Amino acid sequence: MKTYRFLWEMIRYRPWLYTLNAILWTLIHLAPLVPGLIIQRFFNVFGADTGSASLVWTLVALLVATAIGRGVLFMSGVYVDTLHRFTMSAFLRHNILAAILEQPGASAMKHTPGDALSRLREDAQSAENAVSWTLDVIGMGSFAVVSIAILLGISARITLFVFVPLVGVIAASQMAATRIYRLRKSSREATGKVTSAISEMFDAVQAIKVAGAEDHVIGHYRALGNTRRSAMLKDRLMTQLLDAVSASAVNLGTGAILLLSASLSQGARLPLGDFALFVYYLGFVTEFTQFFGRFLAQYRQAGVSFERMTELVSGLPAERIVAQTPLDLTSTTTPLFLDPEPASVPLERLEASGLSYRYPSSGRGLERVDLSLARGSFTVVTGRVASGKTTLLRVLLGLLPRDAGQIFWNGGQVEDPGGFFVPPRCAYISQVPWLFSGTLRENILLGLRENPDMLTEAIRLSVFEQDLAQMPDGLETIIGPKGVWLSGGQMQRAAAARMFVRQPDLLVMDDLSSALDVETEEQL
Repeated sequence: MKTYRFLWEMIRYRPWLYTLNAILWTLIHLAPLVPGLIIQRFFNVFGADTGSASLVWTLVALLVATAIGRGVLFMSGVYVDTLHRFTMSAFLRHNILAAILEQPGASAMKHTPGDALSRLREDAQSAENAVSWTLDVIGMGSFAVVSIAILLGISARITLFVFVPLVGVIAASQMAATRIYRLRKSSREATGKVTSAISEMFDAVQAIKVAGAEDHVIGHYRALGNTRRSAMLKDRLMTQLLDAVSASAVNLGTGAILLLSASLSQGARLPLGDFALFVYYLGFVTEFTQFFGRFLAQYRQAGVSFERMTELVSGLPAERIVAQTPLDLTSTTTPLFLDPEPASVPLERLEASGLSYRYPSSGRGLERVDLSLARGSFTVVTGRVASGKTTLLRVLLGLLPRDAGQIFWNGGQVEDPGGFFVPPRCAYISQVPWLFSGTLRENILLGLRENPDMLTEAIRLSVFEQDLAQMPDGLETIIGPKGVWLSGGQMQRAAAARMFVRQPDLLVMDDLSSALDVETEEQL
């Protein structure tokens, strides 16, 4: 998709909010028209020496009232714009996260968490800025059109000079378009590498210290930081250079216009009020010229941001990140528990026919695997290292997209394994169980409404009772990021309890007992 199509879809998401925001900011930018006319009248009264004191004070009162009105408009505009900005960025982030979660679980993320967070933070904000800036283009452009129409009535020759800086700014922006795009992309990629490195360092503190690699890791991070600093400096320098060109063009144009107006004043006796109006409006018109140059640069940079966010959902259409999906930003209550699971047909037989999958990077994988499991049976899949045991489970459960083959539950074909093999039909434990920073209870239930009897039974089935008795805080024990404060065997059995408490028909375990001693393994 082109950048303008992304922006248009974002505008369409909350059209009433965008329209209200556009009206407010157009009025804010049009508001200086009134003080200009008051100033014109004020100086014409003094120039002609025909004004009364009451007229002067009336004009002063009007000027004060206009200033108060502009203040109220500005405060309203800031409030609505803040709400609109938050809606736009939240809309993008919601769609990206939803798209990631819709993809097969074992291949959903092709970027490191740090890089993904960088894209969700900086790139979504860049897109948000681009949408918000269109409002200023509308408002300031409206002021420029109206004021130029008024100024043409004063002096067409001088007013036409207003367009000269605008043409120069547009030309400079177009010439620098490719370089702006390349520098912004480079700076964003460098930032992603730095955030990825930080994330990996925090996850691997123990490994780094055991290997004695602290200096090496810090040196690597320093090198990434230097690369990022250089890339961001070039990006910022290019943006500031374009801004400087815009400002210089505006200032040179302003100087030429003022010289022309001065000569016209001498030759044609331009009234003092008209001259004051011209100078007053001229500042706002030339400000629009300078802002328009910034907007063109922002537009190019937003294109980079949309491209990077689209990469997060690779495999899905680019339109997915701007899909018109409902988003509740006003609810004050958040559901604490999962909704009751829908009724499920009990498993009698699970069959797979011709399952095939090959990893794109290596070409290795599965080829035409058949499988048949009956209710109440216990099946063990064995094989050498890297023979495809984990791959088989992931393809069967839809965590990897199968290249070929069919899956049947009680004879009925399963079209979407990833959405089908979830509790209460199925529960799965991976080779490395994933736990979250929180209490043991929170990790076992993971949003499920607590049933004390079911929780007690799940702990018994996972052979976790003795370990739990030795923990001072019991189920309220904080286990740390990724369960780092538990032993490897405790992590596996906590994940097993999470599986059992959901009481699924099908239990799928990938090397569940690798960290257990023989006695505990037998009990489990």
